[in-house]
Amino acid sequence: MSSILVVEDEARIASFVEKGLKSSGYAVTVAVNGTDGFELARGGDFDLVLLDVGLPGLDGFEVLDRLRAEGNAVPVIMLTARTSVEATVRGLDGGANDYLAKPFKFDELLARIRLRLRDAGQVAATELTHDDLLLDLRTRRVRVNGADIDLSAREFGLAEQFFGNPGQVLSREQLLSRVWGFDFDPGSNVVDVYVRYLRGKIGADRIETVRGMGYRLR
Repeated sequence: MSSILVVEDEARIASFVEKGLKSSGYAVTVAVNGTDGFELARGGDFDLVLLDVGLPGLDGFEVLDRLRAEGNAVPVIMLTARTSVEATVRGLDGGANDYLAKPFKFDELLARIRLRLRDAGQVAATELTHDDLLLDLRTRRVRVNGADIDLSAREFGLAEQFFGNPGQVLSREQLLSRVWGFDFDPGSNVVDVYVRYLRGKIGADRIETVRGMGYRLR
């Protein structure tokens, strides 16, 4: 199991990322300021660091500079609301491996994490299977009885949640948060709409409605 350090001072975002990563099979530690984040990261116990730029104490750039100055090569993905070219260049020149602007979608964050762990030599799953269903994380397709089926980005995000948590009931709020991101409308029926789309492609009986709770992969 890969271990990820999340250095983020916004409680809502930190909670959203922590819950999503844990449900995707990662071990997660959260630090809420740059000083604690640096001390944890320099210990060498993590396979990847998600590092916010605007942190109390040391900001994300300072944390990154200190880690690289010590020769610490842990993969770092910068998270920031700053979308200027200058900020992006500053992070990448400082040794960041990737840069993701807020607000971001959780499936995009997962894809970037898998890529950076793979670059760093970590073993990352490329397929999720359940009975005669196979989800290919590289081609972003589902295979049903050996036949490839194309999915939209949202359909794939939903499928990844179901395949990664077979038999577990996932609430609409969980699916909204993990697939549509932390900036979502809790009153939206978009999950129901996309579950219907996904059922149409992989089979109506594959995803069960649990009344009053949500959905689960049979």
